[in-house]
Amino acid sequence: MRCILGKRHILAMMSGATMIAAPALAQVSPTLGVEATTDERRRGLSWSEGQASASGDVLLPVGPVDASARIAATRGSGRHGGADAVIDLGAGTGWDVGAIRLRATVTGHLFTGARGRIDYVEAGGTASYGIGPLRVTGGAMLAPSQDAIGGSNLHLFADADAGIPGTPVTLVAGIGHSSGGVDDPVRAQRLRPGGDYTNWRLGIEHRQGQLTLALDYTGTDIGRDDAFGPFADARHAGDRILGRVRFGL
Repeated sequence: MRCILGKRHILAMMSGATMIAAPALAQVSPTLGVEATTDERRRGLSWSEGQASASGDVLLPVGPVDASARIAATRGSGRHGGADAVIDLGAGTGWDVGAIRLRATVTGHLFTGARGRIDYVEAGGTASYGIGPLRVTGGAMLAPSQDAIGGSNLHLFADADAGIPGTPVTLVAGIGHSSGGVDDPVRAQRLRPGGDYTNWRLGIEHRQGQLTLALDYTGTDIGRDDAFGPFADARHAGDRILGRVRFGL
């Protein structure tokens, strides 16, 4: 059954997860961060027209649940209907099963300055395992069928990071695959230009106190000849080297 969600529906889902714990808000401290990057890329796709972007985020634990918000510049992204910025509102919870950390999340993506209804929501979970400086994570995120993305979208992924002992350097790597159903072939190009695809990432991070400096290589196997329509933005879906600077508050 198709799920058609507007801003009011997404906001209700985000707030509903934390309303029961509202009295505890005054007793917890949020974690804040700001970041600048040469390209706002997600799953190998540029969300900022291949241009530099800045973002800010906040994470607020409320009992067993955490609420988060992040806003990032999208620079008039054609992928997102000319949106100037995206606001990601999330709620999640986690628990341990032996040495494995499980986590469930739901995230709504709201776009400002966009043409038409392009907001959408996705939910999923991860399982993480750490041994020494190495941590591996596998997970899935599902966006149920919505008009804004022309159908459904399933992203499966695996990530790993390993700190180099005695140094502030961490190596990171990841791979993912996106697939899903198609109701509107033009809008489906938004999250899967050219159809189902695989993305990857290799990177290095220098973490010193609250400051993180990072360099990432990201890529996809998207064939530009197969992508079409105003949402595909295939020219910003290929290999790219990114620089990032993040400061936690």
